[in-house]
Amino acid sequence: MTVDPPQALVIGVDFGTLSGRAVVVRVSDGAELGSAVHQYSHGVIDRDLPVGHRQLPPDWALQVPSDYVDVLRRAVPAAVEAAGVDPAHIIGIGTDFTACTMIPVTAQGVPLNELSQFADRPHAYVKLWKHHATQPQADRINELARARGESWLPRYGGLISSEWEFAKGLQLLEEDPEVYRATEHWVEAADWIVWQLTGRYVRNACTAGYKGIRQDGAYPSTEFLAALNPDFADFVDSKLAAEIGQLGARAGQLSAQAAQWTGLTVGIAVAVGNVDAHVTVSAGNALAPGQMVAIMGTSTCHVMNGVQLREVPGMCGVVDGGISEGLYGYEAGQSGVGDIFGHFVGSGVPQDYYLRAEAAGQSVHELLTELASDQAVGEHGLVALDWHSGNRSVLVDHELSGLVVGQTLATRPEDVYRALIEATAFGARTIIEAFVSSGVPVTELIVSGGLMRNRMLMQIYADVTGLPLSIITSDQGPALGSAIHAAVAAGGHPDMATAAAAMGRVERGVYQPIPANGRAYDELFAEYTLLHDYFGRGGNDVMHRLKAMQRRVHRDRSPVIPQLAGARRDEPAVAR
Repeated sequence: MTVDPPQALVIGVDFGTLSGRAVVVRVSDGAELGSAVHQYSHGVIDRDLPVGHRQLPPDWALQVPSDYVDVLRRAVPAAVEAAGVDPAHIIGIGTDFTACTMIPVTAQGVPLNELSQFADRPHAYVKLWKHHATQPQADRINELARARGESWLPRYGGLISSEWEFAKGLQLLEEDPEVYRATEHWVEAADWIVWQLTGRYVRNACTAGYKGIRQDGAYPSTEFLAALNPDFADFVDSKLAAEIGQLGARAGQLSAQAAQWTGLTVGIAVAVGNVDAHVTVSAGNALAPGQMVAIMGTSTCHVMNGVQLREVPGMCGVVDGGISEGLYGYEAGQSGVGDIFGHFVGSGVPQDYYLRAEAAGQSVHELLTELASDQAVGEHGLVALDWHSGNRSVLVDHELSGLVVGQTLATRPEDVYRALIEATAFGARTIIEAFVSSGVPVTELIVSGGLMRNRMLMQIYADVTGLPLSIITSDQGPALGSAIHAAVAAGGHPDMATAAAAMGRVERGVYQPIPANGRAYDELFAEYTLLHDYFGRGGNDVMHRLKAMQRRVHRDRSPVIPQLAGARRDEPAVAR
């Protein structure tokens, strides 16, 4: 049944790395009527726990789940107020999350960090997507899967990521068995927030397929898990088992408690949860094969549909119906993009640049972009590797680290800034070429996220990839995508394709490749590829050795988390 489109409204809520944002959207045409943002009060916890102030080892990234509920309490009512609409016209709500973000909870869905006996235990908290301390566990999963010839491994490009459910679950077991035993559900945050809205636990097919190694209706076998660790044998049955909800379907109805939080009407439709990247495809009306959507923020996720099932080395996964029904959804990504630029501005730019930016009424990012925009390709004499947060695709190795080659005493901050932007574009091209060479064509790059406002960056991406760049015009692409899913779940549109066509917002071909720049970038990309393969494929294992030394020194100097003492944290990752 379809409701009256002119009156019907939906809400999309996007839970990002640092904040959550809500947008009120009209079902008939996708018009965004009001939005609001709530910053997480605890942010990313990567140094000290908020309770007990225990110091965390390197590569940890935790969060506090109550921050997510605060988004429902604050951003949703604020968005409705900003829209100036009657909440009675809102027929559904949809949500998306960064992934893979995992929460250990009780049978009732209570996060373990909220229990007094676990409040000072790091493993009782949310493990954010960029919690990369699980690389040793991921290496063991990959080694065993290759040795056993597991059929699911090629569906993930031959490598399982340390960011995903199984590596994080194995770390939990081996480093804090007590918290592991108390964990009755190992829940994706995307599903936990729907649980809070409806009172029902429903696993979404997207994260189950991409992050949970669920292929053709099955997870890795008990025998495989037992070979990793005998106490891990029942991980699927005891921690992951749940109803699977299809994307765009109705997970349940808004509970009385959630209605009180949000100011919405009890009983409205709540869509099955989803991943921020995958849900954005509908916001760009980019469901057709060959249309790659890049959601560019702190990291970048690349997603697209394909007609045929292909094995793409280093991809994050291919899942039947993982983006939309009837097509194979492909995913790849870069672990650091905006984070890299932000880190450089925060740690590598002298004070006089801040003073110049302040005097000009600019941000430092805007000043550096302005200074670098007039450079010819290659003028700075630099080439960088975009691995400051590891490599998600195509190497799937979070022990790798950033590198800038070519610096001299004449190198300026704007030179490095541009080289880092170019490095992320080279990383995107590496991903695109992996897909094309594997028989999955890429014909268009559609960009969403805050970085699309940087015109220099966008033109560099067009020149480096040789593809036209289209722009999702919504400032809240994932939230709009979640609203579109809510519209389908609530009956406002009959299917996702119809909803995306009516509600999606995109401008085609905004940036076109400049041939001369493309030829120059071909030369730099060849140098990038040499460095990429030398440091990333086993030519020189120095990055892994440095990571291992860093962990060893940190452990020896700061033995502050006793339950980690026996963990395999001083061993280098397997060379790629």
